[in-house]
Amino acid sequence: MKTRKATQIVRGQRAMDGAGVKLTRVLGKPTIESFDPFLMLDGFDSTNPDDYIKGFPWHPHRGIETVTYLVNGEMEHGDSLGNSGVISDLGCQWMTAGSGIIHQEMPKTSPRMLGCQLWINLPAKEKMSEPSYGDIVAENVPLVRIEGAEIRVVADSYKGTIGAFQGKYLKVKYLDVKLDPNTEWIYDETPNNETLFIYLLDGTIVPDISKEEFEHKGCAILFETEDKTSPKNDVIHVKAGASGARFVLLAAKPLKEPVAWGGPIVMNTREELHLAFEELNNDTFIKHK
Repeated sequence: MKTRKATQIVRGQRAMDGAGVKLTRVLGKPTIESFDPFLMLDGFDSTNPDDYIKGFPWHPHRGIETVTYLVNGEMEHGDSLGNSGVISDLGCQWMTAGSGIIHQEMPKTSPRMLGCQLWINLPAKEKMSEPSYGDIVAENVPLVRIEGAEIRVVADSYKGTIGAFQGKYLKVKYLDVKLDPNTEWIYDETPNNETLFIYLLDGTIVPDISKEEFEHKGCAILFETEDKTSPKNDVIHVKAGASGARFVLLAAKPLKEPVAWGGPIVMNTREELHLAFEELNNDTFIKHK
């Protein structure tokens, strides 16, 4: 069986967002094309509440889905649909902004805040869809145990186990993979014509079994094959370092559509982007309540 190779390693850069949250920005505008349909990925790992306690006060989104996943920590949230709650250890917030939503995410003091937020682009025909919210609690995320590994199936499926969430507009696979020290994990469930990458939350890995150097936490690793149009599933090999490893695996079919990105709003044209900000200014941004 053929192997997907680790073709691109994106090491995160220190950044600040929200009201003063220190984070690691891994994916962004420079990676739009190669990681399509995944737009942005921010990682956070801190034992100092001063790094994150100011949070992300009320702000808008349109044209995307945002997925916040916590391995450790606690975060309160609320939105213009009236949803509110708390994300805690191994919990996830999967929000479809669609035509427009205003929300906030406010971290609470925790011994360790470890997790990431992912932005997923929506297809052009679904940009103005009705907003929705998915509250994924830890006990609803199936756990698959194999030798040397634990895989939590957040979205889509793994080895026949259906995940806690199923994407309505874009089928996205989201796995939380925890490997024992020096364990090799082989994965073969994503077609070659889909984008596939992992984000290393903790520990060290060899992202390609033929390599000797270990990659450390805070990086995204893109796996590609020579035949990107094939529906076949080539495999990836990941080996954990001496202290083990934890990462999320993300996969979805690329949209291959134009991207017009302005702050928290992602559309297909500059005209659509201009309209969104105009509607924010004249209080017509929210289409569904």
